Amino acid sequence: MDYDVVIIGAGAAGMMCGAVAGRRGKSVVLLDHAKKPGEKIRISGGGRCNFTNLYCGPENFISENEHFAKSALARYTQWDFIALVEKYGIRWHEKTKGQLFCDNSSQQIIDMLVKECENAGNELRLGTEVMGVEKLGDGFAVTTPTQTIACANVVMACGGPSIPKMGATGFGYKIAEQFGLNIVRTEPALVPLTFTDQLKEPIAALSGMSVDARITNDRATFDEALLFTHRGLSGPAVLQISSYWRSGEAITVDMNPGRDTLTELREAKDTTPKLSPEKWLNSHIPARLAAHLAQDINYTRLADMPDREIQNLALQVSAWHIRPAGTEGYRKAEVTRGGVDTDELSSKTMEAKSVSGLYFIGEVVDVTGHLGGHNFQWAWASGVACGEAI
Repeated sequence: MDYDVVIIGAGAAGMMCGAVAGRRGKSVVLLDHAKKPGEKIRISGGGRCNFTNLYCGPENFISENEHFAKSALARYTQWDFIALVEKYGIRWHEKTKGQLFCDNSSQQIIDMLVKECENAGNELRLGTEVMGVEKLGDGFAVTTPTQTIACANVVMACGGPSIPKMGATGFGYKIAEQFGLNIVRTEPALVPLTFTDQLKEPIAALSGMSVDARITNDRATFDEALLFTHRGLSGPAVLQISSYWRSGEAITVDMNPGRDTLTELREAKDTTPKLSPEKWLNSHIPARLAAHLAQDINYTRLADMPDREIQNLALQVSAWHIRPAGTEGYRKAEVTRGGVDTDELSSKTMEAKSVSGLYFIGEVVDVTGHLGGHNFQWAWASGVACGEAI
């Protein structure tokens, strides 16, 4: 064998796995078609890398098997990764809801991981496309345009098809299917939602405006910021719900979360009857949104509004029921939902149960985290689990 381990993908999970396996004395080569390692790390968090979350736990992940991620997440926690970050003197801060970012640049996380791989004796080959993976006796043959590499183990750490402009593909799924492994249907996740032209036109004037909101569907609820775009909705709350959204479904948006809008409107009608609907709205939601909702109200005073109109206005504010046309797709998706079926893998080692020596880690697996550093924590944890077992 040329190497003990070939890791396909020099991203978050791949480099973490390589460093751990190398420290255990394994000869490791990481192959990536990109010219630089950790490209998704580089662009994450606005260039500051939301590298983990203080409150990361199994409940922050979506999978056909809700228990699969528990083992790896318990054995390598957010505190373990924070300790590694601090070991390298990387300063960080909490932004909101436990989300941790570098004070300076995401490049610090990449440099840290590359150094970890170098210290562990890993070989890193960039700009190297993998053409195929074949079983070869007790090991594997990994083919590149220039050579065939013989190895005892192969780790698929090449992610999913989200953000294709960075070269992301579904190659990991292709290899899984080649070896007879099932793939859970994949969809763009953590992605903006789009509207039909009929719905898009009336709210075009709100593009670029943000409002705190509660967004709900039959499976999940999120309280975070919502952003109106020229094509539909984005912002943290929308990205979160998108991972639970299915084509054709409706979502409900509350732009006055935590308050009883209808009761407050009725009370205002009694106590401040001369107040205009727009001025009342201004005290609860952003001015641009208030003006937008008020433009179709044919009453200048709350006192003149019949109860039916009061109810209708309350619904527009706190129970806006909409049916998105679709999503912005993989080009804007931060991650991919679905992937290699966890029933095919060991939750302790990430090894395929039916193919000895073949492993899958990170985004390529059917484990999708919420927004806010959870997907990186899965990358670190699954990479460590594999690196310790291989």
